[in-house]
Amino acid sequence: MEHGTRPDLLGQLVEEIGTAATPHPLRVAVDGSPGAGKTTLADELGIALRAQGRDVIRATIDDFLVPRAQRYRRGRFSAEGCYFDAHDHKALCQVLLDPLGPGGDRRFQHTVYDRDADRPLFSPATTAVEDAILLFDGVFLLRPELIDQWDLRIFVSVDFEQTIDRALTRSMALAGSADAAEIERSWRHRYIPSQQLYFAAARPTDHADIIVYNDQPHEPTWDIRSARRQERPGIGMNSSSGGQTEIEAGIHVEAEPAVGVDVDPEQR
Repeated sequence: MEHGTRPDLLGQLVEEIGTAATPHPLRVAVDGSPGAGKTTLADELGIALRAQGRDVIRATIDDFLVPRAQRYRRGRFSAEGCYFDAHDHKALCQVLLDPLGPGGDRRFQHTVYDRDADRPLFSPATTAVEDAILLFDGVFLLRPELIDQWDLRIFVSVDFEQTIDRALTRSMALAGSADAAEIERSWRHRYIPSQQLYFAAARPTDHADIIVYNDQPHEPTWDIRSARRQERPGIGMNSSSGGQTEIEAGIHVEAEPAVGVDVDPEQR
């Protein structure tokens, strides 16, 4: 376990990414709960890696949502709906993770969904260079359906109560106002319970190569488990730089009626 400044953390993560050797683009998952700081961390890593001349593909689970009617078919405040129904994992693998993985042709798409229009979106395929780095942020990335699709797994950990405060702050920054009661209700009945369900079903921190404790973003703590990554097939160390099946039965979190405004931050 290490503790330091934000630049210290970024330096360590860039070094770990640089030492990971694969015969195809490196697929990095940046997982964590809504409000944990996944997107910010992935963006910062992208800047740092590009500054070193690396080719970075930046993508997010935001662009692999399913249409709103399907996401909320169990109710707006359903934790089960958030975990089981929100994202198109099949498309994510088909158009992005498989093409960049072993035996892939490196022709990929960033997105399959237009969130503003709430409809599928076709984007032209792009060809990645062989040593490209995919930085992909989102929730539930270390679930059984996706766990073997990542070459490096980062989990950003934050106390659940703190994510509520961050959600309120973010809403104020984006919209200039916030329905505090509605946001807290969404967090307590959908987003936090869905993360609890995820932890029970998938144990993401058991599978993470790196855990970033991000309660204090400017003075984080992190745990790097390099040996765990080296044990996986196809993942090595760059000398030049020095599943289970998802089972829904038996997992139940009570949902509330579908009322209120659409807060919808499960993708971040």
